[in-house]
This record gives sequence, C-alpha cells and structure tokens, in this order.
Amino acid sequence: MIRWAGLLALCAAPAAAETLRVMSFNVWGGGANEGKGIEETVAAIKAAGADVVGLQETRLESDPCTAEHCPAVGDSVAPAIAAALGWHVHDQTGENAALWANAVISRYPIGEASANDLGVPLDVNGHMVWLFNIHLDDEPYQPYQLLGIEYGPAPFITTEAEAVKYATETRGPGLDLLTGDMAAAEGAAAIFVTGDFNEPSVHDWTPEAVAAGHHPVAVKWPSTGRLVAEGFVDAYRAVWPDPVAKPAYTWTPTYDEAAKDDHPDRIDFVLVRGEDVRVKEAAIVGEDGPRSDIVVTPWPSDHRAVVAEVEF
Repeated sequence: MIRWAGLLALCAAPAAAETLRVMSFNVWGGGANEGKGIEETVAAIKAAGADVVGLQETRLESDPCTAEHCPAVGDSVAPAIAAALGWHVHDQTGENAALWANAVISRYPIGEASANDLGVPLDVNGHMVWLFNIHLDDEPYQPYQLLGIEYGPAPFITTEAEAVKYATETRGPGLDLLTGDMAAAEGAAAIFVTGDFNEPSVHDWTPEAVAAGHHPVAVKWPSTGRLVAEGFVDAYRAVWPDPVAKPAYTWTPTYDEAAKDDHPDRIDFVLVRGEDVRVKEAAIVGEDGPRSDIVVTPWPSDHRAVVAEVEF
C-alpha cells in the first residue's frame, strides 16, 4: 500500500495518454469450489492481458449455500493470485451491501481504500485512477422472478415496473454506498467500476432483444442505468452496441442456454467515467465456445469475465 502525498500535483503536469486494460472477474473461489488451485485463474488473467482486475468471490461459498444465506468462508485467494502475477493486492475485507469476498489486484501501486472499502486509487505512471469493485445481492433475482424460476421466497412477476422495483430495493443500498465512496475519486484521470452486479445491463433487455427471443420482456435495469445516468459508460456496449448480435452472456458457462431453470445473461461489467476517456477494445473472456471473445481452456469459473482496454 502507498500514500498519495504529492500525487495530485504529479497528475496535474501535462502527460501523454495512458492505456489500461481493466478486467472484472468473478473467480468462484479461484477454482476452490471445484477443488482446484489458482493456476487456471491466473492463466485466464494473463490471457486477457489485464493490467488491473476487480475480483469477486475470492473466498469459498458456505455449505450449505442458499439463496437467502450464503456467507463467504475460508481465506481469500487474492493474495496468492497477485503473488503469482507479481502484482499488488488489496483484499476488500469490509462487509456491506456492495461486497461479497472482493479484491483488487493490479500491476500498478495501490493506495488507501475508500471509506466503505469499495474502491482504491492506482498510480498508473503518474496518473491517479480509481477502481471501485462491487458484488451486489443476487436475491431476489429479477430474471428468475420474470421467468417463474424458483430462487428464494421472492414472488414471480410479469412487468418491467415490478422488475425495476425489486431490483432497486435489492441493489439500491449497495449503490448508495458506492456513490458515497466515489466522492474520494475527485480529480482522478479515470474512474472504473467493476463487478458482478447480479442484474442485467440497462442496454441489454431491449425490445429488439425480446423480439429475438433472448429475454421475456423489455426492462431498463436500474443499477447500471443509475451509473450511466451519472456519466459512466458500459465498456462492452461502447464497443459492441447491439445486444442481439452480441448478447455477451457472462452468466453462465456451466449451464445449457436452453435450460428452463436458468437464464443466460450479462451481469458482469466494466464501467468507466472520465474526461477524455475512450474505450478502445472490450471482450468476454471464457471457455471455448460461441460466447467467448477470448478463449481460455480450461475455464475455471461459473462466470465469464469481461476485459476492456481504455485510453485516458
């Protein structure tokens, strides 16, 4: 960990544009939920060419793990992953509505975390960048509510208004914490949010996607919608704007997309905000299959990851 004395003055000097590859990766215990080591997870990060990664689920799921109660147990694998890469690490040990076994690992030095442990500053060759990394609540899960898939005690629903209501109630408290913490990032050259939102993007459940049979009803999902309204860009959709041509499902490579007791979706994101920020590339990282832009075999997680290359 480093202190930031003098960094703002350093960042104020004219400097050339920087390029940063930012990855969001729910690592599912770093392979430990299937009795594996971290090697496959490290290989996936290397294959993505990432410079900084927001990790989620760095610890094991409890046994039993239910929709209503599934605390993280055991030690975080984040320090071991960072050590294998020769990187810096910040384990997000706070416990609140926006975290579930999170960590940030980075090839660049990491500074002191924000008040709720949601974000850290990075010294990227003299530029101050902030990365906020979150994991929002998955229950109730509105795609399942809309599709009549049982998951916890939540009722089934049929309309966009109901989906937005439940999503706002479920994830609004975590986003409130994020909004508070982002005040610490004033003056940053770029602000990133990575995370497993457990909610689709505001850009994905469109009337066109519904007509194509991808989703049951058009919904302007509120969690990413709130960040977009605050000036953030959904990096993947900045590069691949058509959700019919590129559904970009991150949930889940372990399930048949035609199954009636689950629903494929994009719930893992890299979002970015900043003056003079430009998204150059974005990719889904996953198993050998049609949903992966960057293929890694074997694939260690029950989520695909997303990586974005951003210039600022």
